[in-house]
Amino acid sequence: MKALVLTSSPRQTGNSTLLAQSAASGLQEAGHDVTQRDLSTVLGGFLRDCRQCRRADGRCGIDDGYGALFEDDFLPADGVILATPIYWYGMSAQLKAFFDRMFCYVAASYPASPRVLTEIQNKRIGLLLSSEESFPTVSHGILHQVQEFSRYTGSSFVGVVHGHGNARGDVQRDPQGPMQAAHAFGREFFARHATDYKIDTPRRGKMWTDPAPTPVP
Repeated sequence: MKALVLTSSPRQTGNSTLLAQSAASGLQEAGHDVTQRDLSTVLGGFLRDCRQCRRADGRCGIDDGYGALFEDDFLPADGVILATPIYWYGMSAQLKAFFDRMFCYVAASYPASPRVLTEIQNKRIGLLLSSEESFPTVSHGILHQVQEFSRYTGSSFVGVVHGHGNARGDVQRDPQGPMQAAHAFGREFFARHATDYKIDTPRRGKMWTDPAPTPVP
């Protein structure tokens, strides 16, 4: 499978990036095709008024690396793992801009919009978070937004790994082992069980098939 691991911290050697590297290693170990991209080196600006800056041919007028990232890496990916520190109880500005600027490509005024609307759907989405604060609800805002994006695009939100740290590398000393968890998350990303039940979803009597799967060490 084709996977994109997307980091979004302006501190390129920070804790969320370490988690992303660990997840990418797990994906590679499982034999997947992995691309790693850093939004802080790609984005040159935030979303603008498309009616003012869209080019005459309908393409986005912001001249940076976003279009290539979105078209060449994000859309072809079967699964995307997003990594961000928690800033003011939300995602980084870089990751928020990544979502915002999708509008330029899904809007009807973009010439390839019909194709984009098809290719943006049915992905597996994962989330890696780092924060100094460990209060249980500190990540709820980000989780809800990513879950809603997944719902809207018919994608599957696979899960989240949350590590705690402040100084560079702190997450490696987190006694809960988020680095190991991120590696396992990447390794199992395309096979991990993820359900989003509706009232009419067919249910089985058992959640797991016999024999039970071997526990992950």
